[in-house]
Amino acid sequence: MTKHFFARQYLNQLFNVLTDLGYQVVGPTMKDGAIVFTELARVEQLPWGWQEVAKPGHYQLTPSRKNRCFAWNTGPQALKPWLFKPEQPLWQAEQTEQGLCFHQAPAKVPPIAVVGLRGCDLAALKLQDQHFIHGPYPDPYYQAQREQLFIIAVNCAQSAETCFCVSTGDGPAATHSFDLLLDELEDGYLIGVGSEQGQAVFQQLTLGQQATIDQLDIAQQQLADASQQQRHMPDEHSLLKLTENLEHPQWQDVADRCLACGNCTLVCPTCFCSKQESTSDIKLQQAEQVRLWDSCFSEQHGYIAGKLFRPEIRHRYRQWLLHKLANWQQQYGRSGCVGCGRCISWCPVGIDLVAEAQTLLEGSPHESAHR
Repeated sequence: MTKHFFARQYLNQLFNVLTDLGYQVVGPTMKDGAIVFTELARVEQLPWGWQEVAKPGHYQLTPSRKNRCFAWNTGPQALKPWLFKPEQPLWQAEQTEQGLCFHQAPAKVPPIAVVGLRGCDLAALKLQDQHFIHGPYPDPYYQAQREQLFIIAVNCAQSAETCFCVSTGDGPAATHSFDLLLDELEDGYLIGVGSEQGQAVFQQLTLGQQATIDQLDIAQQQLADASQQQRHMPDEHSLLKLTENLEHPQWQDVADRCLACGNCTLVCPTCFCSKQESTSDIKLQQAEQVRLWDSCFSEQHGYIAGKLFRPEIRHRYRQWLLHKLANWQQQYGRSGCVGCGRCISWCPVGIDLVAEAQTLLEGSPHESAHR
């Protein structure tokens, strides 16, 4: 990929071009002590000079010595809420003189340009696409927004303590599903094109020269630095063996610590559990069916035909971990974990998914119980 260099002060030009093309620009900003993605009007809203400290059960933003706007790795959410929305109307019903009339909720959505997605986020997007678009029952609401999506990815220059994307094969470099790709340097950005839509935007930018060998070397060294990670998820072949340890004592050990709050599923960029609820106006003349985010950690999620199929926390944690790491390989050809580490840092009690998977795979349940 040929890359060009543009100075930091020209980042605003990229925003202007996207806005002129009709895109709603969405990107990272600092809010309530975290990096969150929201609609942005100007580049000053980006989290300049901030980075995160992420550990099991801990997430904190701290000032960075470098005045960069992408000196962080992840926040509690990235792209998922903009495609698989936390609250999605499905259909409306209205009482009329002719009887009850049903209408499908409109799927018209604005074009969105998302800035700042990382390799793990793009891997999650690809998995969500498989479920919501390429499955037997495509979701029209997800698909409508996906078709109006423009992605500006950013290669990671460092990794947080909770990152393990190298072991899942999903980072730190962004390698697919983007329209434009940035590497953030001290004095500006390297930019590369990944699609025809990206080329159309690129041609409207006033850029300097093609990136120099020194600039390319710096970007490559940043990726090499980001590849030095503390955590390593077992390979996918090993993860399939998790299904052989359904009665491993570690399930109860983690259940004794787990609060079943569902935080891990809410921040996970690939989880897609949902439920549906009906609402009506006070006169009972209009009603609406709404899809809401749900979690397999809730008791009601496993409640079917009068029976609670996962009554204990150990059953719910086992369902989540086995589905994510093993069963998804049969459904989608790969694990459902992209190595972002969000579930580790946003767990109130600091349960480490990687450590739990490694423990469950160490020897036989009998040996582990007496270790």
